[in-house]
Amino acid sequence: MIGAASLGLIIAVLLLLIRALRGPTLYDRVAAVNALGTKIVLLIGAIGFLLGRPEWLDIAILYALINFVTTIAILKFFRYRSFQVPMVRKEDGQ
Repeated sequence: MIGAASLGLIIAVLLLLIRALRGPTLYDRVAAVNALGTKIVLLIGAIGFLLGRPEWLDIAILYALINFVTTIAILKFFRYRSFQVPMVRKEDGQ
């Protein structure tokens, strides 16, 4: 049962790779890469279960956190073209 789930996840990963490479816009590509990271987390968990290695779940959780932070950083970079916090002056009324 888990082997079939792993095979389904591998197929989903391949389809997401195609979407990430051929996406029409930047945001489609970022969403595909984020979904790809999520599928890889599930795949790591399923393979860890198949091999009887529960410590792989720790690796999967760490990878999920890295995936989340990276997605936010990429979107922030492409919005502001910098990783720095934009400065707001008091005379701007904000």
